[in-house]
Amino acid sequence: MTKNELEQILNEVKDGTVSIEHAVTQIKMEPFRDIGYAKVDTQRQLRQGEAEVIFGAGKTAGQIEGIVRTMIEAGQETILITRLSKEKAQALPQEFSLTYYEDAEIGIVGKMPKADTKGTIVIATGGTSDYKVAEEAALTAEAFGNRVLRLYDVGVAGVHRLLANTEYLMEANVVIAIAGMEGALASVVGGLVDCPVIAVPTSVGYGASFHGVAALLSMLNSCASGVSVVNIDNGYGAGYLASMINKRTK
Repeated sequence: MTKNELEQILNEVKDGTVSIEHAVTQIKMEPFRDIGYAKVDTQRQLRQGEAEVIFGAGKTAGQIEGIVRTMIEAGQETILITRLSKEKAQALPQEFSLTYYEDAEIGIVGKMPKADTKGTIVIATGGTSDYKVAEEAALTAEAFGNRVLRLYDVGVAGVHRLLANTEYLMEANVVIAIAGMEGALASVVGGLVDCPVIAVPTSVGYGASFHGVAALLSMLNSCASGVSVVNIDNGYGAGYLASMINKRTK
């Protein structure tokens, strides 16, 4: 149930066209829809501001199709599917009008919404190798109605590339700093801006990077204030959190 649907029910109760008992029944029936292999959370947008997102990894194309249909029936206009393989994307019905972003393994059913926030989320990456995670974060934020600016390949190995974009960083409401190797980008960005910085360690690097653990620990031990850290390669989590922050900032 969306916020608009709930408001409609309450207005109908106010107008006397729907009884309180009937309204209570409608609301009780909507917390989730059980389709056997999944319990689709149809009230998540009402509770949290954003609808449920489908995690594509580990699900069959048929299961994803069933969840998407349920969300469409519940009135969801934009449906985000993360970690969606190309094979599963191709197996979904054409009627869904799925837009698939192969580099990010992101699928979006429905139209990408227009940005409804004044502020900007800036996404900065250490290198081109971080592109996949960065696009997962960027598309997630855009699917939730945010304006996103991409600053890719501005790592500390050539810090002048980052400093050349200082103006964009300082004007941001939120910065997502994505890096592998030693993960130093987050600390440098954190020392330049007055907004929250969300650090994303990636599994990019040689042996001693331990598939992103080295970057994760560096980011967790950042000496810059205002830096929070999500899990390794979790672009979606960073995009979601950045959206929540951005929508609370005027």
